[in-house]
Amino acid sequence: MPKGWWGRLLWIDLSRREAKPVEYPGEWAIDYLGGRGLAARILWEHLEPGVDPLSPRNLLIMAVGPLTGLPLPSSGKMVVAAKSPLTGGYGDGNVGSWASVHMRRAGWDALVFSGAAEKPTVVVVEDDKVSFEDADDLWGLDTWETERKLREKYGRNAGIVEIGPAGENLVKFATVISQEGRSGGRPGMGAVMGSKKLKAVVIKGSKEVPLHDPKRVRSEGAKAYIDVKKAKAYDFWMRQGTMMTIDWAQEASVLPTYNFTEGVFDGFKGIDGYRMEKMKIDQRGCPFCNMTCGNVIRDAEGAPSELDYENVAMLGSNLGIDDLGKVGVLNRLADKLGLDTISVGSVMGWATEASQKGLLDGVKLEWGDYEAYKNLMTDIAYRRGELGSLLAEGVKGACTAKGGCDFAIHVKGLEVSAYDCHAAPGMALAYATSPIGAHHKDAWVISWEVATDRFAYTREKAAKVIELQRIRGGLFESFVACRLPWVEVGLSLDYYPKILTAATGVSYDWDKLYAVADRIYALIRAFWIRELNGWSRDLDMPPAKWFKQPLSKGPLAGAKLDLDKFNQLLDYYYELRGWDKRGVPKKETLEKLGLGFVTGTLEKIVGLN
Repeated sequence: MPKGWWGRLLWIDLSRREAKPVEYPGEWAIDYLGGRGLAARILWEHLEPGVDPLSPRNLLIMAVGPLTGLPLPSSGKMVVAAKSPLTGGYGDGNVGSWASVHMRRAGWDALVFSGAAEKPTVVVVEDDKVSFEDADDLWGLDTWETERKLREKYGRNAGIVEIGPAGENLVKFATVISQEGRSGGRPGMGAVMGSKKLKAVVIKGSKEVPLHDPKRVRSEGAKAYIDVKKAKAYDFWMRQGTMMTIDWAQEASVLPTYNFTEGVFDGFKGIDGYRMEKMKIDQRGCPFCNMTCGNVIRDAEGAPSELDYENVAMLGSNLGIDDLGKVGVLNRLADKLGLDTISVGSVMGWATEASQKGLLDGVKLEWGDYEAYKNLMTDIAYRRGELGSLLAEGVKGACTAKGGCDFAIHVKGLEVSAYDCHAAPGMALAYATSPIGAHHKDAWVISWEVATDRFAYTREKAAKVIELQRIRGGLFESFVACRLPWVEVGLSLDYYPKILTAATGVSYDWDKLYAVADRIYALIRAFWIRELNGWSRDLDMPPAKWFKQPLSKGPLAGAKLDLDKFNQLLDYYYELRGWDKRGVPKKETLEKLGLGFVTGTLEKIVGLN
């Protein structure tokens, strides 16, 4: 095993309350890096095909990468992955948390949880020591109270991740929470924790990560920190962070409004970054970050709420709420309950439209009804009542039961994050081909698209989506480090292969790194095919509303996606990836990427070209 990795997984059997170290091959580290790549390889190798995601047989993986916890900008990230209860395919998310740093220092590249505890449990990892603590007194508590109690017991510097009532009640878009606002795992990673009766994980590490050239790692990291603070965009970023996107999205007609019916919102100034600046009381970030993105306001109930663009757009304009204080309450409530803010904003938006179309008997929701949404969010987290239980299944599950799938905004079952794509075919492609379902983190192509030829359906646009997927979804999710220093203030990407090579002693250039990313995407696609026992290119299509119901407001009124042209764009994407017209990786592509071990399975299920 090269330096830079420990070469060890901690396999934690919750059913037996046993834990053991497991070594993994050094080639896995080199070929998949860590984080998402390592998680995908573990799931392919060790997950029994076709398991129920909420059964004890599913595996929950918390994985770090070779850059996690090193002294470089925004390296305090970990990936949480499993077979998704929301989509039935591969699911993951990253969480900024001291738990990631402590996992590295404890001597583990990943924690793998199998089985299910008989009763609520907290797993405590202190270097090589593992204990299983009863959590009956924590079960039912919200995430903030849970973490507060655990910090009282294990120390303020411990790394802690936990679930709230939404995860306990198996809401299919429940997330994993840390540090009162760090949230990850949109495709239901919190529900997988809940199904295993795993309330929280506490990690404390004291070891020194083995590095090939620690002096160069420190030197390059120090220069990167300086470059971040010298960037022209830094000062405004520190004022508004991702909240600057509200004004940009309004101007570009991509701000999700009324369940993605429109791309502009009349009340956008009531929720934008300038409004946030007037209400701001604090700023929070992940470990090792010097460009903190978490802007904290005092919300309409007088409590602190950590905001960013995605949660404000989905709980604000998407629901017709133009009061940032009220949006802050909904956001804080979601974080405390352990609900994904994007998905809960989407399901409540769908429910509002469905109620107005008469699909929900006895339910009448109106846009902007803050009190109704606040109550409904709690109902969802506890699966209270018919509507709460229905929406806890996500928009795909809800529309399958009640109708209204033409305005259910999802891909593969995962609700779309906060960019309307009536007039953005490239971003629609990014959503359509994201490896976890509709999420922006893999390829935020929309700013490039709006600045170029936004209405084009070209091979160049498909290539740009793949380029960004390689960097953002393939590499940053596997390093594991935050992409925002590069995306938002222009930190040079060249730092990453230099630091990776210094940390590991393995020579990485961009060709080698892109091959790693392509390998991860192809493996995840193979996992989807295996778990769904088939494949159709319909699974790579954006929401029907963007094709059928044009925008009616703003400068782009009348705009909608063109189905024939989008299919051509998707063909370009498949061709450039070396996948066939169904979206299945070709046999030669798999073998070229070193994925020959998946070809036999895929051949039996779908046949390979």
